[in-house]
Amino acid sequence: MVRDLLVRQKTQAINALRGHLAEFGVVAPQGPAHVGRLIDAIEDEASGIPEAVCEICAILVETIRRLAGRVRELDVEIARRAKQGEVTRRLMTIPGIGPVSASALEALAPPMDSFRTGRDFAAWMGLTPKQYSTGGKPRLGKISKMGQRDLRRLLIIGAASVVRQAARRGAPEGSWLARMLAGKPRMLVIVALANKMARIAWALMARGGVYQAPAAAA
Repeated sequence: MVRDLLVRQKTQAINALRGHLAEFGVVAPQGPAHVGRLIDAIEDEASGIPEAVCEICAILVETIRRLAGRVRELDVEIARRAKQGEVTRRLMTIPGIGPVSASALEALAPPMDSFRTGRDFAAWMGLTPKQYSTGGKPRLGKISKMGQRDLRRLLIIGAASVVRQAARRGAPEGSWLARMLAGKPRMLVIVALANKMARIAWALMARGGVYQAPAAAA
């Protein structure tokens, strides 16, 4: 939870820096990876940015660097603890679930015997679509977003990483992910994969064992 707070603060500082510099024509693509361009502009005397603005932005840069360092320290500690935990080690065998997500699942999820199936666990997390009727026919809408939003966000981030790699490198031929990417919008695939990850996590936490890819299991 502390890590999440620091990440949000770092993002706010980055957005503030981006907004200040945009007024002077200095822009960079979205994302933390491109903050270096903004910092270079501040430190470049030929950039034309007023000195007073550079001094204010330097405070934001110092804040960003300090918060980034704290986040890295927490990541190291979380990874160390996750490798020591029996449950977290098993959860990290699921593609898309790393030390942070595994630790959060163990810490924030209710006892797994509270849920009858993995589908119930995914529904509690808000990763199942709402149902409504039109003309007597059931329809599926957007995900409910009920339950623990931090867990839902972490699983969606992990699923997005898996989908991004699959889109770049190619998913295994004939796999569920390959079929989904071939015929569904990417965001829908990400949410569906996050739902699948939640159900697998429930199975591992409720019944034990480690994740095995379908081909390996076969």
